[in-house]
Amino acid sequence: MSERVVVLGAGYAGLAAAKLAARWTGARVTLVNERDRFVQRVRLHQLAAGRPERRLPLRDLLAGTGVELVVGRAEAIDLGAREVRVGDRALPYDRLVYALGSGADLGSTPGVAEHAHSVADAESAERLHRALSGGGSGARAGRRSVVVVGGGLTGVETAAELAEAGHSVALLSSGAVGAGLSPKAVRHLHRAFARLGVRVREGCRVESVDARGVRVDGVREAADAVVWTAGFRVPPLARESGLAVDASGRLLVDGAMRSTSHPEVIGVGDAAAMRRADGQEMRMACATAGPNAQRAIRALAQELAGAEPTPTRFRYVGQCVSLGRRDAVLQFTHPDDTPRDLVLTGRAAALAKEAIIAYTVAFQRRPTLPSGA
Repeated sequence: MSERVVVLGAGYAGLAAAKLAARWTGARVTLVNERDRFVQRVRLHQLAAGRPERRLPLRDLLAGTGVELVVGRAEAIDLGAREVRVGDRALPYDRLVYALGSGADLGSTPGVAEHAHSVADAESAERLHRALSGGGSGARAGRRSVVVVGGGLTGVETAAELAEAGHSVALLSSGAVGAGLSPKAVRHLHRAFARLGVRVREGCRVESVDARGVRVDGVREAADAVVWTAGFRVPPLARESGLAVDASGRLLVDGAMRSTSHPEVIGVGDAAAMRRADGQEMRMACATAGPNAQRAIRALAQELAGAEPTPTRFRYVGQCVSLGRRDAVLQFTHPDDTPRDLVLTGRAAALAKEAIIAYTVAFQRRPTLPSGA
């Protein structure tokens, strides 16, 4: 009897892992996802600004692969019985791929969960768009005042996109905006913000959020909408199931992406604490998820064939940050993700980012294993 592989999550890591496992291991693969479509998370700030979402139904993406799709929420993992509970179904597995991703951290500051928006999932981005366009309860159409909290790349992209859409935007960050980018790249960010009218405030602390704005360093900042991009969290399922996790609840994995406590479980994507060979923890990113899904399934295929899995090797190449539709920063990096002096900006960088995003969709349609598989 062939191996039964259950994959939890159909994001950038999970969908590729399911299709690769079906093709390269001969296993019977079941993919579990809460939604019936693949969400391009890297475009959700565009969705919030009113740009239409390109629908990518999972059944279309899985056609001809032999992967069974189960639309539902994984509620529990029975590690002893090797079963996943999804509604009233118990899905048995021999190997489990844990790829549940991450969501916005809405619980760390008072009022965020009740009053702030996020762009961490499609439903949240759609709610934000409705609120800003007049479709939400009590919302006014037209130019709105928006406070974006968080100076990481998600906050930067969201602030720029909303400002280009005509809103009055303030970007608040506890640290430096664009930390991890080179000085040249950061200078371009600030020039873009000045052009778009984004007011940037660094080194500040948001104390609370309410229906009328935020309280920052003891002073009220009024806003029609608050967008929270300051941090991400992972689902609690791994911890609740008894799998070994880190302090953030991310699945601890070895060099072949296997759980350190239950090697029949494989972790990929944001919900796994993946490390390079030198011990560096990999950042949560689309650029990390897809390649590591490849490497995880290559290791699984090798193991099922009786060979020793090839240790994961990972080299970063760059980070690309959109600044509206006609501007961007492409920051080239060293293999350990530290920035190089080489930076591409402006329209050329925007076109490069669009090409990169198009490639991620093409990869999800026809994922391949890395050389040496």
